[in-house]
Parts: sequence; C-alpha cells; structure tokens
Amino acid sequence: MRILLVEDDHLLANTMLDMLREDQNTVDWVDDGQHALSALTDEHFDLAILDLTLPRVDGLDIVKRVRQQGVQTPIIILTARAELTEKLQGLDAGADDYLTKPFAMAELKARIRAVARRGSTAGTAGLTVGRLQLNADSGQLLVGDTPIALPRSECQILHYLMRHPDQVATRRRLEEQLYGWEHGAESNALEVHVHHLRRRIGKSVIRTVRGVGYLLDPREAANCGSPQCP
Repeated sequence: MRILLVEDDHLLANTMLDMLREDQNTVDWVDDGQHALSALTDEHFDLAILDLTLPRVDGLDIVKRVRQQGVQTPIIILTARAELTEKLQGLDAGADDYLTKPFAMAELKARIRAVARRGSTAGTAGLTVGRLQLNADSGQLLVGDTPIALPRSECQILHYLMRHPDQVATRRRLEEQLYGWEHGAESNALEVHVHHLRRRIGKSVIRTVRGVGYLLDPREAANCGSPQCP
C-alpha cells in the first residue's frame, strides 16, 4: 500500500514512518498543507494520514478541497483536536476516520486496515481480474486454482495493474508504488519484477507499451493458468 503521511512534527513523523514501513508499506511524507494538497491532487495514494494543524493550509481545508475535486483517496485524520464538534467537522468534510493524539500505533494500524477493507478505491483485498485473484494484505495470489505467495515488490506492481486493468501504467507511476519519492532503485529493477510476474501468470497478461509502461490485459487474464495462456 502506498501511504501519504502529512505531519509537521518531525520526531513523530519519523517514528511513524519506521512503524508504517514495518508492514511493507511505501510511505511518503510531507510536513505542510500546501505540499499535501498538491500530492493528493497530483499523485496516486492508497491512503492518506493527515494532521489538521499544518503550516500554509489547514488539514480540514485539505479534506474539503480534495473531495470537491473528486479525489477519493481514503483519509484518516490524526490530530490533537479532540472536541466532538471538530471530529464531526472532519468526518462531514469527507474524512474516512478520525483518531486523536496521543494514540497507540497498533490502533492506527487497525484503523488503516479497516479503512482499506471498506474503501472501494483502496481495494487491498479480494481483487479479481479474470482468473487472477489477489489479496494484497497477505501477498497471496490465486492463478486459477494455483496459489502463489508473491514477494512485496511483485505484489505492489500487480496490485496496481489489477486495480486499473486495460489502462497503461507508466514506469514512473509503478516505481512510485514500489519506492515512493525516495527513489533509489536500479534503472532496470522494474523490468526485473515484471519479468518475474510474467513467469508466474503468463507473459501475455502484462503487455509492454513501448516507451510508456505496462498494461494488464483482462482478456488474457481470463485464460491465466490454462493452456491458452502463454
């Protein structure tokens, strides 16, 4: 899962980054409201964790503005503002959950799982395209009746492609799913991961769009695990 963390307390943010990444999430961090607003409108994230008291743009305004623009990224507000009226304002503005500080990291992780399960755009479990069935929480893939345990990187790539079947995913978009903004991978790492995925599900299922990126073909996915799938 790719998560955007919006928190201006750097000590807290660094602790959260370590703990969120323990669960194999790709986490990007910004510390002011303007950068958060730009990231949510210009980038793809599976989830955002958002403080409300932020420099430049208040978190509540961010929620209102991204929802007005049609951005459906699930948002968990994480803030010291504990009044019931403030909680209601956040939820009414379009947040999916509201957690007050101080908090237990175990509770935040549980709420992330809950929001991801119910959020149609998060789609972390139960993805099905043709004969492919992926549970991204566990990394388990069914190809027809054959179970496969995917490594994290391959799971992240397939998860994104299955959420957007028949749509071209650019190299940059897929690399951001894997590494976030702190990109330090070798230039051919994505190709290697796609090569391994093709060996597992059939080389015709993931098509290369030359000079752009990759596309998951739902028609070919319908034959995965059968003799018709090369």
